[in-house]
Amino acid sequence: MPESSLLDFSGKVVLITGGSTGIGRATALLFARQGARVVVGDLSDQGAETIEMIEREGGEGLFVRTDVAQASEVQALVQQAVDAYGGLHCAFNNAGILPPTRPLAEQEESDFDKVIAVDLKGVYLCLKYEILHMLGAGGGAIVNTASIAGVIADPGMAPYVAAKHGVIGLTKSAAIDYAKRDIRVNALAPGLVHTPMTQRWLDDPAMRDVVLAGPLTGRAARPEEMAGMVLFLCSSLASYATGQTFIVDAGQTAH
Repeated sequence: MPESSLLDFSGKVVLITGGSTGIGRATALLFARQGARVVVGDLSDQGAETIEMIEREGGEGLFVRTDVAQASEVQALVQQAVDAYGGLHCAFNNAGILPPTRPLAEQEESDFDKVIAVDLKGVYLCLKYEILHMLGAGGGAIVNTASIAGVIADPGMAPYVAAKHGVIGLTKSAAIDYAKRDIRVNALAPGLVHTPMTQRWLDDPAMRDVVLAGPLTGRAARPEEMAGMVLFLCSSLASYATGQTFIVDAGQTAH
């Protein structure tokens, strides 16, 4: 097989949540450049800008305003992807939010509930409705965005750490349930990535020193440096990979 076709997604339909900025947008653009038709679900209307960027490059896509914490909206998102393009082959469940940075006992219950609703329940709902379609369509590949906070704990981030540990658990459970139905489910665990969500850390001199002490490269990743792993995991190159968490963190968790 020619190297240029190893990550060819021509004829494939890919659903991405949280595709308005950051890792989601970078991944949407990369999938489109490899021939996929991309459906972006996001609460932010910046998701429409992602589709405009895809279309300017000659690709094809659809934006659906979606709250991933609401079952009816996730179900509608999957159905619109199928109705628009005739199927759903890959999904990247990437939508997520961060809580305020403060010790556990100082976290507000409302902030905890919101993070769990989006970062954990949202992934569950996406998995549920994506899998229900893929079961009748002969299979598919799904990647969930976890975090290195799903395998270690960061100070001041209890709700996020709890949610991301849960995402890794959901990933394993879904993989076990559906491996024999040709549905592969893996998790991406990014380290520090420079996105609008992490900008507040990088703008705070004290916090910047803390977060940049983790990656061995001494810098935050670009969103594009996560996108390639997602495409790999959704491709036939990763046909034997399921139920695993792939850490991309410049060695932060290696010591």
